[in-house]
Amino acid sequence: MGGQLGVAVLGAGHMGADHIRRLDRVVSGARVVAVADPDRGRAEAATAGIDGVSLHADALAALDAPGVEAVLIASPGPAHEEALLGAFERGLPVLCEKPMVPDSAGALRVVEAEARLGRRLVQVGFMRRYDAGYRRLKSLLASGALGRPLMLHCTHRNVSSPPGFTTAMLVDSSVSHEIDAARWLLDQELTAVTVLRPRPSGNAPEGLADPQLVLFETSGGALVDVEIFVNSGFGYQVRCEAVGESGSARIGDEHGMVVTTAAGAVEDVAQDYLVRFADAYDREVREWVEQTRRGRVSGPSAWDGYASALVAETGVRSQRTGARHTVELAPRPALYTQEA
Repeated sequence: MGGQLGVAVLGAGHMGADHIRRLDRVVSGARVVAVADPDRGRAEAATAGIDGVSLHADALAALDAPGVEAVLIASPGPAHEEALLGAFERGLPVLCEKPMVPDSAGALRVVEAEARLGRRLVQVGFMRRYDAGYRRLKSLLASGALGRPLMLHCTHRNVSSPPGFTTAMLVDSSVSHEIDAARWLLDQELTAVTVLRPRPSGNAPEGLADPQLVLFETSGGALVDVEIFVNSGFGYQVRCEAVGESGSARIGDEHGMVVTTAAGAVEDVAQDYLVRFADAYDREVREWVEQTRRGRVSGPSAWDGYASALVAETGVRSQRTGARHTVELAPRPALYTQEA
């Protein structure tokens, strides 16, 4: 594609507005030409100062706007399937924020629709694959320096949960990142899930079972445990330690600025994901734009989006029963047998 890539952004909320800013001010080679959001005021605020942007209440109308060559989906998860299928009909490459589609049946429909096209159009927004620490850990594991991987120990903490956050969302929203990261780091599928629920924290809203411990089994015989704690009260922390036969490696301990005064030393702690993973989001969108302009699609695929949705669904089932549940993936289409 010559010139700048014309992008339609679907959704102008917290994530969508940040991507609009990123495409306009941070990433070269692209421009925002259309934005869809049912809240006109929110769309106007997100695009203030950007010339030539058309605003739409309907997502599919934005896909048909003049100059649109690619789509970035940052709308709520239930709206993703329609937008993805609409992009397929128009032959538009897509960067879709997670979840690709919240339910595994819908995610499988997207996989099957893309497989019928015979070419990839979708990259799913699992941005941890673009984080410098995660990439170093991936390279280390792939090198064999730690020997065969045995376990991953993961921590995922938020300051507080937003209004309307449910117990199921601890797994199908928050832990979905660890689901994809574990599959990618280990190059293995997750085959079973067990969710354990301790006594809820007194800081958790009424009725929210927080924190939880999620245990995954993998196709290669490794174990992955995730502490998910969305009302820690002090900061946003994401850590991962890989334990192999010959050693271990941990990421996520990077220190922020430390201020020392007569009162003592205080270290900055990130308060949300847009701060902690700012560089990863920038790298993710930059690489998507570069690849799209070359007519290529790389990164997490629609199959990865489906696998994450199915594992998360299985985890929610374990939440409810307290039992171990196995993951039964559909047959993998040939389109996804050689992932980038």
